[in-house]
Amino acid sequence: MAYLQLSNIEKFFGEHRAIKGIDLEIKQGEFVVFVGPSGCGKSTLLRLIAGLEPIDGGKLSLDGRDITGLPSSKRDLAMVFQSYALYPHMTVFQNMSFALKLAGVDPKIIREKVDKAAAILDLGRYLERTPKELSGGQRQRVAIGRAIVRDPKVFLFDEPLSNLDAALRVQTRIEIAKLHRELGATTIYVTHDQVEAMTLADRVVVLRDGQIEQHGSPLELYDRPANRFVAQFIGTPSMNVVPAAAAPQLLAQAGSAGQTDGFVGIRPEHVHLGAAQPGSVPVTVELVESLGVETLTYVRMANNVQVVSRGAERSSLEPGQQTQLTFEPGFVHYFDRDGKTYAGAKGV
Repeated sequence: MAYLQLSNIEKFFGEHRAIKGIDLEIKQGEFVVFVGPSGCGKSTLLRLIAGLEPIDGGKLSLDGRDITGLPSSKRDLAMVFQSYALYPHMTVFQNMSFALKLAGVDPKIIREKVDKAAAILDLGRYLERTPKELSGGQRQRVAIGRAIVRDPKVFLFDEPLSNLDAALRVQTRIEIAKLHRELGATTIYVTHDQVEAMTLADRVVVLRDGQIEQHGSPLELYDRPANRFVAQFIGTPSMNVVPAAAAPQLLAQAGSAGQTDGFVGIRPEHVHLGAAQPGSVPVTVELVESLGVETLTYVRMANNVQVVSRGAERSSLEPGQQTQLTFEPGFVHYFDRDGKTYAGAKGV
């Protein structure tokens, strides 16, 4: 049985139908990530769950209780915002304890809860400081601590790492993953960064235009995308997807499954560059990105189709140089003219 259940959830802003009948079941203790491009509805959906926006249609249930019409304060959820939303005049302790104080919780219990959360988040030394005396990462941990002390049934994260620099994002992402393992709490996390989605989630929900395109484990979405949109959204760099007619070498691998008016795709790690061999294609190198641990090489075929190759080896190729491209057999995806995956879509 679902712990948090969304049944045909709808949201309108005037004439605009922002959320289009979302159905989703989330299990207790599950870490679910909503991901998608800007404007896809992921933050709006999170705000509907949190009670920060009214639901215009459908039903929202938590642990068997209908919470569709309840105010946010009665839903037993805790939200961590992108902007931290800390009170600048309060200390870390006061920020973390404020909701409990308003609820009339015994001061001794408040102290115990805050001290426990501070220990988990390594904030014990900063409890008497104000937010302006903290780094961005520490402020975000305070915001997370404020949610922890409320002991909610579900944690909601709205792009919590967007305001941090690259190194701090990685560090805080690790801390959030560790925190989830320690608390075992049901968590819904919104991000536009599919790397965060892949590394944090038990299950990823890919949204586009207010609808769910696909949901499943990160590797399930990576290996078996339901359509071209998911295939190209999940994975960095993006999957190579080209018109089938422009890549007959790929289409040939499909046999009877191939459709000449559709598309074929292959991930960069299954594209190899080197000496000519049966089935290889002559290409021209356009750009080489040497990242240390891997090399991304962008090449262009004679028919002007660009393809990117990812390799673990360092490359001596240079822009303008000619080389041969080979597609690794068995890793080709096939999409129809509308972008949907069809039978025989992956030969592995």
